[in-house]
Amino acid sequence: MNKAKSLIYYTLLVLGTLIGSLMTTRVQAQEVKQKTEEEVLKQLESQQKIDSLLSTIDTVSPQGNIISDSILLADSIQSINQARLDSLNHATPKIAPMDEPTIDPNQWRPNPTKATWYAIIFPGGGQIYNRKYWKLPIFYGGFAGCAYALNWNNTMYKDYSQAYRDLKDNNPNTNSYLELLPPNVTIDEGRLETILKNRKDKFRRYRDLSVIAFIGVYVLSIIDAYVDAELSNFDITPDLSMRIEPTIINNNTNTSNNNILQNNSVGLQCKFTF
Repeated sequence: MNKAKSLIYYTLLVLGTLIGSLMTTRVQAQEVKQKTEEEVLKQLESQQKIDSLLSTIDTVSPQGNIISDSILLADSIQSINQARLDSLNHATPKIAPMDEPTIDPNQWRPNPTKATWYAIIFPGGGQIYNRKYWKLPIFYGGFAGCAYALNWNNTMYKDYSQAYRDLKDNNPNTNSYLELLPPNVTIDEGRLETILKNRKDKFRRYRDLSVIAFIGVYVLSIIDAYVDAELSNFDITPDLSMRIEPTIINNNTNTSNNNILQNNSVGLQCKFTF
């Protein structure tokens, strides 16, 4: 009997343990299921809140799309400008070709050095070399005039100088000064001496000035030959011009005065184009 009771006791104990473990497992499964359902609900609620917030933003602020589109447009414009700036920085500058003046090989172009030497060696030779024959009468007329003045003043200086010496030597046989006096005219010797001396000095000064003038014409012919030869190679194009045109001049010194008629005046301006 005792064995049978012990067997029944252990059997009931095992069954009770099994039933307890089953109940515990079931409870744990229910708890896990409940927690999973709660997490899913929380996620659904969060998603619903986000969707409602986005819909609210779209409803309340319809400019959202406009702002995003503006940002995209600004970014595209900035990228285009940056690309243009890079192309300008890396672009190779282009220089427009200039028209070179055409030189006619058959046109006479004198050498300035040769023209100068010809003018030095022979007066008027530079003008002949430059083929400016119309200048020869001018320079040769200057040479002839200076030579004539030199000869005349030198002759008069010699005559009055000789008359002054004859008057001062007290020799009655030397009376060349009488030839310089008008006929039938008597004059005091002291006054005659003063007149002869003044005229002698005057003609001597004129003679010296005639020499200087002759040298001046000679030097001028040399300078003209050189300059003329240099300017023969000077390019004269239509770009070299002078233009005179009307303009309006602003005379406004008082900033508070806005009267156009009083602040401006009409005038002429001259423009030089090189």
